[in-house]
Formats: sequence, C-alpha cells, structure tokens
Amino acid sequence: MMDAKFHGAMRSSITMGVLVLAAASIFARPLTAAEADGQPVTFAKDVAAILQAKCQECHRKGTAAPMSLVTYEEVRPWAPLIKERVRTRMMPPWHIDRTIGIQRFKNDRSLTDEQIATIVRWVDSGAPLGDPKDMPPARHWPEREGWQLAAKYGEPDIVVRSEDYTVAVQGQDVWWKPLSDLGLTEARWVQAVEIRPASVKGRRVTHHALAQLLQDEPGVSNAVDDDSNEMQSTSGGGLLMEWAIGKQFDDFHTDTGKLLLAGAKIRWEVHYHSVGEAIRDHVELGIYLYPKGQTPKHRTRLVAFRASSARVLDIPPNTIAETQAFHVLKEAAKLESFQPHMHLRGKAMSMEAILPDGTTQMLSHVDRFNFAWMNNYIYAEDAAPVLPKGTVIRLSAWHDNTTANPNNPDPNQWVGWGDRTIDEMAHAWVNVTNLTEEEYKEWAAKHKPEQPKPEGHH
Repeated sequence: MMDAKFHGAMRSSITMGVLVLAAASIFARPLTAAEADGQPVTFAKDVAAILQAKCQECHRKGTAAPMSLVTYEEVRPWAPLIKERVRTRMMPPWHIDRTIGIQRFKNDRSLTDEQIATIVRWVDSGAPLGDPKDMPPARHWPEREGWQLAAKYGEPDIVVRSEDYTVAVQGQDVWWKPLSDLGLTEARWVQAVEIRPASVKGRRVTHHALAQLLQDEPGVSNAVDDDSNEMQSTSGGGLLMEWAIGKQFDDFHTDTGKLLLAGAKIRWEVHYHSVGEAIRDHVELGIYLYPKGQTPKHRTRLVAFRASSARVLDIPPNTIAETQAFHVLKEAAKLESFQPHMHLRGKAMSMEAILPDGTTQMLSHVDRFNFAWMNNYIYAEDAAPVLPKGTVIRLSAWHDNTTANPNNPDPNQWVGWGDRTIDEMAHAWVNVTNLTEEEYKEWAAKHKPEQPKPEGHH
C-alpha cells in the first residue's frame, strides 16, 4: 500500500511539472512580426489571414459553428472572446500536449505561438481594422459544407450514403446499422476517406458513425475477439473509418492505402441521440481512390487499441480514475495516426511504445481531451513512429468523474463501460501499417542515432 501511495505521489508530481511547463508555453508571448518591425497589428494586415487559414473552415455562414469569422464586421464583436479562446488554446480545437511526444502532424490546425501573440496584441490594442487595402483576397468557400479533402484530391471518386433515419424528439440512444453497396466490379485501392453527417442538424444528433468494410477476403476471419485489448474488426476489410464530431478525415501516408474488393459493402453503425427536436438525416462516406492500376506498397488497417481490459471500466463517484492496457506488435509497424475516444468524463489519454530493449518512448499525450472534439492526429510522414516487432503499445486513460469536470452529467454516479453517451469508453483509433523485417531494418539503418566519436579523433 505504501508503494502504491509513493508511486501515486511521484506520478502526481511529474504531472504537475508537465502542467507548469505547459502553462509557461501558453502564456509566454513571443514578439510578433509586427512588433519586431514596430508596426501596429491590424485585422486587415495581420489577423484576417490567420482566421482564413485556421478558423473559417468551420466559422462561416452555413456551418455548425455558432458565429461566422469571415469579415471584420462579423469578427469585431467577438474579439475579447476570441482572444481568451486562442490564448488558452481552446480554439482551434487541438488537444495534444505540446511538451512531450511527437509534435508534427499532416492535419495540424493549431495556432503557432506567434499567431496567438498576434491575435492577443490586436485585441489588446482595440482590435483595429487597419487599411482595407491590406486585406488578403477572400477565400472561396462552397455554398454548403463541402468535403474537407476536396482541396487536395478534388471531389470523392465514390460517395456512399446510408439510409435516412429520423431521430425522435425524445428517446433512448439508437444504433442504426443499414447496409450499403459500394458498386465495385473490380478491386481498387483507397488513399483517403472522409465521413460526414449530411446536414448541419444531423451533426447535433450523430454521436459517431462507423463504416465497416464487408468483403470476401481469403484467409481473413469474420470473428472479433472481444476479450482482446485490440478491437480491430476482422470482417473482411476491417473498419474503413470511424467518424465522430471534430474528426476531419483519414489521409493515408504516401504509397499506403486500404483495399476494396469487387462486391464490397459498407455495414454502418450510426449512433444517434435525441436533442429535443425530430431530425431526419443520414451519413455520407467519401472515398478517394488511387488511379486505376496503381497499387500502393503498403496496406494500412484501422485498429482500436484499448486503454482498459476488454470491456471493463470501473469509475467510482467523485474520483479521477486511471486505466491502462497493453498490446504487442506481432510485426514491425508504422503508426500513422492517434485518435483518443472517450465520452463525457474523458480527461486525458497517452500512447507509449515500450521497445524490445526496455526503453520507453512517449508517442502522444492528449492532456485536455474534449468529448465535443474527437480529433484525429495524423502524424507527418517523416515523424510517424516506426517500431520493431515485439514493441508493446501502452495506452493509458484518465476519466474525471468529479465536479471539476464541467461536462460531467452526475459526479455521484458509479460509471462503467457502455455504448451510451452517459457511459464510458477508453480506446484509441490508430491506423497501423505493418512492415516486413527487411523494411524495418532498412528504416532503422537510415535512422540509427549517430555514435559519438572517440576522444582524440579528428
């Protein structure tokens, strides 16, 4: 018991140290480019471009965001709130701990320290418009919410829609599981996928949507081992993608993809919940294909690594609970992404790699998990962890079942594992790309740390 208390205290001390460092990084304000030049910060010259790049994709008319941030007239009334949200890194939603782990991502929508400093200084100086001639050209946005990957790939090659479902004004949660045909007559490879509810109202009632790929694939079982810490569904093609509010898409690494076979179907699992209004909607899946005849070198699979043993969670009232689970890589692998999944009491989640030599690497730590934003952190191609066979992936999760958690519906309830929003989960979706031993050895040789030269060597 004393050992447990000692280790708990040590862990708390380490956590507090990390929080202090994080706070220092948030509130230490670097000089902006305008400050360095001695020029005033204005909306037209400095702030508008930041909003275009990092905010307007969600904050414009016709989207689910509560306000548009396109014109100066739209932005000015919200200036004090914008300052507070960006200063505390509540917006844009990006919850990776910036002090540890991998920090480079393909889909990073966070603000740099300089961008935050620019916005803060602009607000503190009275939020001036400046010279309208300094305004950057307005970004062109579609009339309705378009596909987010269209800017990179164009419109999807295949769009699959689930059957419509009407969510009642009041009622229990519903898991809608229709079947959709992809219409393929030959095998094709996928380089990116994107799921979205069909309407802005649909986002209010859609908790998550799974697109399970059903196809006849020799040597692949249709069984799912619920007692395993690995929740990878093995029904033919596995899980094509999971969507939850805040997730953008899955954009696979170069020369990597997912395989669709002729006759493949999508088995949907759409989790709906009532919000006091009858809403009829469906979900849509956009599939971006490799050119016909092009076969990527690697096949990636979406795996859910648990952060608790099987379907077991035991969170007492008025406590912060920690759980862990472990998964051994049976082959060398590259991990392409990290997407924590918890519910209202989710607080934090980390993914670590325990290497065969006993050393441990922190891959990613989400220290401010927010149920409203299920961010998918897609590692930059040259930053994604490449791990040898036998590596142990350790997932740790923290749930806050106290009054300090503003999202907690009732801190006096004992909470366990379950599908409902008021229940809890603890796993991370990870795109795992297996490598051959030869590929891993080749990678390791190129990335081997440089050995120090012996003294006296010139």
